Amino acid sequence: MGFSKLGLSDSILKAITQQGYDKPSPIQEKSIPVVLEGKDLMAAAQTGTGKTAGFTLPILQLLSKGEPTKSNQVRTLILTPTRELAAQVQDSVATYGKHLPLKSAVVFGGVKINPQMKKLRGGVDILVATPGRLLDLHSQNAVKFDQLEIIVFDEADRMLDMGFLPDIKRILKTLPPKRQTLMFSATFSDDIRKLAKSLVHNPVEISTTPRNTTVKSVKQWIHPVDKSKKQALLTKLIKDHSWYQVLVFSRTKHGANRIATQLGKKGITAAAIHGNKSQGARTRALADFKAGKVNVLVATDIAARGIDIVELPHVVNFDLPNVPEDYVHRIGRTGRAGSKG
Repeated sequence: MGFSKLGLSDSILKAITQQGYDKPSPIQEKSIPVVLEGKDLMAAAQTGTGKTAGFTLPILQLLSKGEPTKSNQVRTLILTPTRELAAQVQDSVATYGKHLPLKSAVVFGGVKINPQMKKLRGGVDILVATPGRLLDLHSQNAVKFDQLEIIVFDEADRMLDMGFLPDIKRILKTLPPKRQTLMFSATFSDDIRKLAKSLVHNPVEISTTPRNTTVKSVKQWIHPVDKSKKQALLTKLIKDHSWYQVLVFSRTKHGANRIATQLGKKGITAAAIHGNKSQGARTRALADFKAGKVNVLVATDIAARGIDIVELPHVVNFDLPNVPEDYVHRIGRTGRAGSKG
């Protein structure tokens, strides 16, 4: 089935074609019609399956028909757990909505609030936000939800893991009761289902992946090695195989810094991203990695959620994560959107 059969406008189809896509992924094929019908949705989808377009495309279609926004108002709110994911979702909105007269913005912490307040003054059709910064803006009357039509919780499982439940509850109190609610999560654990009960109304449930499974396009293997020799093995693998773009996962911020420093001493360009780095430093490191100026990006789980790099070839788990979901998310950075990894 092609995108043209899904009820999307020519303006959106043109943007999809310009991105080089002609067929929707399974999650897009299932979710787009549900969203267009105005129903609430609970979708279980891993990263790398095209889930972001699964909600941005139908939302753009719905918003292209309604009333324009008034000052400081928002018609669609997309909540994400991390700054990196927020920026990526906003990229998707801008890319697929470029032929539509809609306004969008992204807001997150770690950067100045004033430019964000200015951007919201005229109202936006789509606002992508992290919970903390959104509440700051709302408390200063910079954003209002009287015109809200749709709310999206992206990576709802991660929001709970990161302790955002109190913030989510505070945000929900500010929203109009009549709205369309979409929840996307890698897995629907019992905790997520409990949260969903207070959010969604008669939702359609769709799933494209069994619980905690990894994408088939990713080849996985293990190197048994003594803990003290891990760093030397990582250096050897990168050099022997001429790996030019590698995402390495460390369990701690300190460990991430140490791995990047040691690789640098061996002549391998590396950068670390984690919660202690400023937003500017994280954005720069990611841009350098995407551009090939840095060969290795060492990251903690939180910093890496939502990183989307076209055809990333290698992911290394320097330390194993504590929970299976994080392993699924980590290796889901490669083998994305049909590529091999």
